[in-house]
Amino acid sequence: MRTLCSSTLIGEFFVIGFAGLVAMKDPDLSMSTVWTVSGAAMALCVLLCGLITRPGGVQLGWALQIALIASGFVVPVMFFLGAVFAALWWASVHFGRKVDEAKARFAAQTAPGEASTGAGAS
Repeated sequence: MRTLCSSTLIGEFFVIGFAGLVAMKDPDLSMSTVWTVSGAAMALCVLLCGLITRPGGVQLGWALQIALIASGFVVPVMFFLGAVFAALWWASVHFGRKVDEAKARFAAQTAPGEASTGAGAS
C-alpha cells in the first residue's frame, strides 16, 4: 500500500505546486497566502509518504483529498483534478491493501529456511 499511496501523494505534490502558480494570478490573493497554503499542503504530501502505514495516515490522506477538491473554489480546475486524485487515492488504498494481503499470504506459504534448489541439483 505504501508504494501506491506514496506515488499518488507525489503526483499531488506537483499538482498542488502548479495550482499555486495558477492561484498567484488571482489579484485578490497575496503571494504569501498562496504559498503558505500551497507549501503546507505540499509538505503534508511528503510527510504522508512516511506516515501512510501508521495509524491515522490513510485518514489524513482523505483529509488532504477533501482539501484538494475544496481548492477548486480558488482554482476551478482543481474540482476536477481533486476528484481524479481522490479516485486515485481510493484505488491506491484499496488495491494496496490487497497487494499487502497477497504478499502476506505468499510469505506464510513459504516456510522459513526452505531454499529452492536449482535445476539439476541433487
